Amino acid sequence: MRHTLAGLLLWPLCLPAQQPVGTEDFHNPEPTIPAQCYTATDGLHNPCWACHTSRNGLNHKGDWVLQRAYAFSPAGSHNHWDNLFRDLRNAIAAISDEEIISWIRQDNYTHLLRNSSPGPGYRPDLDFSKGFDEDGFARDGSGWRALRYQPFPGVFWPTNGNTDDVFIRLPALFGQDEKGRASRAVLKRNYAILEQAMNVPDTREVALPAYYEGAARNIPVHRWRYPLGTEFLHSVRYIDVDAQDLRSARLKELRYSRKLQNPDTTQIAIAYQHDREEKILGWVPAFHGDAERGLMNAFGWVYQGWIEDKAGALRPQTREETTWCMGCHGGIGVTVDSSFAFPRKLPGDAGFALQTLRGQQDRPQAGHRQGEVLTWLERAGGGDEFRSNTEMLERFFIGGRLNRAAVRRAAIGGDRDLHWLLAPSRERAIALNKAYLVLVRAQRFEKGRDVVLSPPRHVHREIRNGDTGLAANGRVYSDGRLWLE
Repeated sequence: MRHTLAGLLLWPLCLPAQQPVGTEDFHNPEPTIPAQCYTATDGLHNPCWACHTSRNGLNHKGDWVLQRAYAFSPAGSHNHWDNLFRDLRNAIAAISDEEIISWIRQDNYTHLLRNSSPGPGYRPDLDFSKGFDEDGFARDGSGWRALRYQPFPGVFWPTNGNTDDVFIRLPALFGQDEKGRASRAVLKRNYAILEQAMNVPDTREVALPAYYEGAARNIPVHRWRYPLGTEFLHSVRYIDVDAQDLRSARLKELRYSRKLQNPDTTQIAIAYQHDREEKILGWVPAFHGDAERGLMNAFGWVYQGWIEDKAGALRPQTREETTWCMGCHGGIGVTVDSSFAFPRKLPGDAGFALQTLRGQQDRPQAGHRQGEVLTWLERAGGGDEFRSNTEMLERFFIGGRLNRAAVRRAAIGGDRDLHWLLAPSRERAIALNKAYLVLVRAQRFEKGRDVVLSPPRHVHREIRNGDTGLAANGRVYSDGRLWLE
């Protein structure tokens, strides 16, 4: 086990000091490398650009070179995501349509909400059943606010197996006036300030107020940095094609994060420098914390999660299962203060509502001219990172060539939306739901939680570091951005 230098730098005083979590007892010694990173590009197909890009904002990762050459640690050179290679077709066929539809429509969250034991970490407190008001705030008084956002390309599209929603919560101080009285008006203005600080790309200047308002008037506004105490809640769900917004009642996972430290720009730069040094040394990432309290990344964020047990109840994730989350949150070049959804929300009031793809159209990434989905499909050569989504290939790749005109129908000004473009057929949705239920019953999530309907052909089992072949074919891109036009 190694000491994570960046993690030691920012380990919060409010949690007891301890050694970083090691990986010696993990099935996968480097679970921070997601399965998608083992994609075989064949020198032509590049889904990697969406995550690995040039430096932007305060993200100094600058990892776009990973598109040019594989650079895996010795521990990560073997693909440990064994569930990808399991042939689930017989197990899928053994589950009836009626069984899976009944399964996904059962509520497994309310029990967690009502019965989770108090502990040192987050205790679920959002009551979905009470709904959300016209401003996107939860009616249960918890303070959570719903976000409506363009889903990140690839694995986060419904056609690839998941639906989700995301909620944000600022500390109570942000919803009080200068006399400490609760004020919805002040809270909404502070959210507007936060959006201005987080969602304007680094290609544009923005005039920010020096401080937030009301009781938060002494808290400075920092571009591309959330205030201390900001929280996110993320539910990952099955696909219910009969639901208006595709989200099932049953949760696959509940994910939570909170900003416990607020490093300044110098500390952030140092953390990225340490990350580069550790990469050169071939060290495997390790993190402070545990499954009960969550694991902390180098930028002050703690992550904690729940996932279905064999009977379908939500249980706390193990250390290894939580470590899987850390690779994307703080470990790649595209994130903004370790986050994904908020910088991609629909602008203004329209972006504070429950997630739905209905009515959303394909917006370009910052600095791009055509829609993000169209760009990703062109560069990746398929509807998922593994090029295993046969339905997307059949719909939009005619004779192996992308039908750009069809995809553009969901772009701004077109006659279709992202729901039409990215929702699976009923048959595919049911099959993907069954495939995930097979994984739930096996309870071997350390071997992977991505669902595919048959073993993918374009995935490496072993990686030999070196040229990916993408550069020779002009397929390397350093223009990926989380922000949208």
